[in-house]
Amino acid sequence: MRTLVHLSDLHFGRVDHALLDPLRTLIERIGPDVLVVSGDLTQRAKAEQFEEARAWLDTLPGPQIIVPGNHDISLYNVFRRFVKPLARYKRYITEDLAPFYLDDEIAVIGVNTARSLTIKDGRVSHEQIAAVRRQLAGLPPDVTRIVVAHHPFDLPGHFEERDLVNRAPLAMKAFAESGVDILMGGHMHASHAGSTAARYEISEYAALVVQAGTATSTRGRGEVNSFNVVRIEPLKVEIDRYGWDVVHSHFELVATEKFMRAGAVWTPHIDGLMAAGL
Repeated sequence: MRTLVHLSDLHFGRVDHALLDPLRTLIERIGPDVLVVSGDLTQRAKAEQFEEARAWLDTLPGPQIIVPGNHDISLYNVFRRFVKPLARYKRYITEDLAPFYLDDEIAVIGVNTARSLTIKDGRVSHEQIAAVRRQLAGLPPDVTRIVVAHHPFDLPGHFEERDLVNRAPLAMKAFAESGVDILMGGHMHASHAGSTAARYEISEYAALVVQAGTATSTRGRGEVNSFNVVRIEPLKVEIDRYGWDVVHSHFELVATEKFMRAGAVWTPHIDGLMAAGL
């Protein structure tokens, strides 16, 4: 079994600093095999915000798979936005915009969906889709394949189609052919776990989507600060969602969902649905 801690939308520059130490302490206690951060490390891509984010990330365990979000590209500085869109991200966080982790149980691929030409929307390129194919080609069938991006490839029906990353259907076709199991993302500041079967009717294929809320930002959009702990076995994934308890000033387990795999199809497990109150 492998354990991933999934953080997203940190938004340094607008963080609730009271959450940082309790979150770090809990992550250390969980002891993940991989720490995933799915974008928006800063609020406005300022150097001091990246410095603060980097200093905090350095206190967390590794290995770390980190991808940028749209907030990690300068918004008002036109030169930086279009000429050096991720220069500060690469200086302070990582130069690797396509991070990759592999062991004998999991493969985790980071995909950069942040773009200069959009304010908040994201896009995946043909080249990135091809790169995912190459990285996953030839892996043993029992290795769980995970793609991490800031912008979502799938969301529940009450979200709008435009909230999805551009070229999502094209990417999903390639993911099906490459056997991608799990799609991890953020951007919406809303927690969610579910199957892609409802939106993408791909024969004998349905991936598991795991969306994280904002871990530390003051912009909760109606949801408390939260993050995910994803426990992965070859045929089973268990997702624990931790939410911030304002009264007791700590993160506590608020829901657990379980999913099972049959062939290349991930579906909710009845015990997981009951635990989540569904």
